Amino acid sequence: MDWVVGLNYLWFLLVGVLFTGYAVLDGFDLGAGALHLFAKTDTERRVVLNAIGPVWDGNEVWLVSGGGALFAAFPRVYATVFSGFYLAFILLLFSLIFRAVAIEFRSKQDGKRWRSFWDASFSVSSTSSALLIGVAVGNIVLGIPLDAQGNYTGGFLGLLRPYPLLVGATTVALFAMHGGLYLLLKTEGDLHERLRRLTLWATGVFVFFYAATTVATLVSIPHMTDFLRRAPALGLVAILNLLAVLNIPVQLGRRKDLKAFFSSALAIVALMSLFGFGMFPNLVYSWPQVQNSLTFLNAASSPKTLWIMTIVALIGMPLVVSYTTFVYWTFRGKVKVDEHSY
Repeated sequence: MDWVVGLNYLWFLLVGVLFTGYAVLDGFDLGAGALHLFAKTDTERRVVLNAIGPVWDGNEVWLVSGGGALFAAFPRVYATVFSGFYLAFILLLFSLIFRAVAIEFRSKQDGKRWRSFWDASFSVSSTSSALLIGVAVGNIVLGIPLDAQGNYTGGFLGLLRPYPLLVGATTVALFAMHGGLYLLLKTEGDLHERLRRLTLWATGVFVFFYAATTVATLVSIPHMTDFLRRAPALGLVAILNLLAVLNIPVQLGRRKDLKAFFSSALAIVALMSLFGFGMFPNLVYSWPQVQNSLTFLNAASSPKTLWIMTIVALIGMPLVVSYTTFVYWTFRGKVKVDEHSY
């Protein structure tokens, strides 16, 4: 039955790939939204919206795909997380809805109050989405109380602990930096130069929170570094992550914006990889009853389900990657606002 265990490994990896793709792609969408209000004029804010306009909804396909894969491959995990974090996920859902509505509704009228309201909605909902995602990740890392059936036994306020809030702040700073780097690739003129200064500031804030989160993880969450004792070679990923983060301000200073953006994307991939290595074999870490943790083995669907899903993934994932590549290639280059723009 080694092939059965192999399918469990495969889907642990694929779910991670889908959520990593979402973090990289929708991360800069959310970051652009967090920085949106720093654009001063109506034209500048239209430029920001049109920088992400052709791609933001396609980026969210990765979140939908990741959630669907989690539901089908690891239904116990889906049930535990989505019921235990119910209120938090409802808040995230409302944030994502308001963000989408703001993008579409802003240009429907020319009134200053109308556009200012949707500008604020877009920025606040983007920031809150990033914060809630980070808080959820922080709770998964730290561990949540589960009973023997895998049910969450805490409450909403129990999710607002210092470490998850620190991870949430780090996520906001990371996405703001990532979004600023993307906007540098899409803008020019005065807005471009203002965004450069703002992105340098966001990078500094992220580096501070990155260092604080790293120290907090090493000091207070030892299970996240156990993988280094099992496979020391994986420490190269941590080194790669550090080098990618340090390379961002270097490339920004050289005005090599594309290299800085790719370094930011690489840093996110490395961070998500370290998260996966640290969590393995757990998908939901139970604390203090560690024995109640949900793993890639005890929470998985039947082998037949995983096999059918693998066939679907072999067909579907190349389509998603091809679509994403096509859209980004089609809408490459600087943003030009015209009568058809947002």
